[in-house]
Amino acid sequence: MTDRTQWATDRRGVLKGIGAVGATALIGAPYVARAQANTIRIGVPTILSGRVAILGESSRAALEMAAAEFNGAGGLDGREVEMVFRDTKASPDEAARVTRELVNSDDCQIIIDAEASTGAFAVQEVVRQLGVLCIHTNSETSALTADPAIRSETAFRCARQGIHDAVAGGLYASEISKAEDKRRWMSASPDYAYGRDNTAQFMEYLQLYDDQVEVIDQAWPKLFEPDYTTYVTRILQQKPDALYSALWGGDLVAFVEQSNLYGLFNGNTSFFSGSLADPPILSAINQVPAGLHSVFRYDPQYPDTEANKTFAETYKEDAGYYPTNWAWQTYTAFKFVTEALRRAGGDADGMALASEIKGMEIDVPFATNGKVQMRADDHTLINYPVAWGTTKSDPAGMTNWVAGDWSEILAQEKEWKQRQGYL
Repeated sequence: MTDRTQWATDRRGVLKGIGAVGATALIGAPYVARAQANTIRIGVPTILSGRVAILGESSRAALEMAAAEFNGAGGLDGREVEMVFRDTKASPDEAARVTRELVNSDDCQIIIDAEASTGAFAVQEVVRQLGVLCIHTNSETSALTADPAIRSETAFRCARQGIHDAVAGGLYASEISKAEDKRRWMSASPDYAYGRDNTAQFMEYLQLYDDQVEVIDQAWPKLFEPDYTTYVTRILQQKPDALYSALWGGDLVAFVEQSNLYGLFNGNTSFFSGSLADPPILSAINQVPAGLHSVFRYDPQYPDTEANKTFAETYKEDAGYYPTNWAWQTYTAFKFVTEALRRAGGDADGMALASEIKGMEIDVPFATNGKVQMRADDHTLINYPVAWGTTKSDPAGMTNWVAGDWSEILAQEKEWKQRQGYL
């Protein structure tokens, strides 16, 4: 494997966008984790520069770890995998362009798309045309796989999905809203597909489980908003009982720190986040207030198993920080790919691999029951950890996890698909 030190960056700088242009000098050519001849090349479009580069950095670290394990164990009958990483610069157009180049110019036979939602939809159209296997690892927008008009025969999602988190989150939040009489809600989420989709679904299920909840206002800062002051002061003026946010990465770090300056979390407003519980995100915040609520992203202590702790420590030894949500999702995608290759006898044809992945169940160290499944009918991941917990300050982390009920999640998801016309 190529030495990763050439790509080393300070994680706080990555998250906050400090020196974001520093990585651009390395973008001109694809970064390749080298293997030997007769390899299987896997292309990875992802965000490796700018304010949310932690998404791509942590995804790449997970793939390097997974590839090293696979190649070190002899690969596929002696054949190794070779990872080719390209920076999309958080641009959907660039994501589409580099994906096409990875296949047509860099001879990649498989795509692991570690893009955010906006880029993932662009990548989806490219792989639909090219017919290669693609596994999206970081897009949580439900429509990517739920909508039959968008779904592709050779594309899958190995990531948590908005509708799943919304059901679990709505139920969790409703119990708090009823117990503590927190019925006046606001939201502050990024103004693009994921932010609006995620927030609408969370509020829908919150109100389903507690019909006394009222959404009094919604704020939509743009993606990579440089200053959240106007949004924080707007929230303070409205004085909601609770606030939900789908902000993520460096945007979430900036929002929490600016909210701390204005004392937003010192009053009676409870905060619910769709992304806070990522270890590098928590470690990037100067002072994490205790008692903030977040859906599970990743936690070395949850599930509390030796396999999960070993995964976390091995990843940290290589990357310098604990895994993110994007890391475990991308690591899992690699496992699906290599198992499909094994079952297909090394055939990298997109349809051949897709037929193997449909319905596949694999062992992973961070699933609460030890296994996750790629659902056959809509090509999306299920049975991954869905839980909500609260922050603790010293040291910064999560505690009091409440596991989501997958039987309830799947029942509500089916009804939601029917309402959307997806079934």
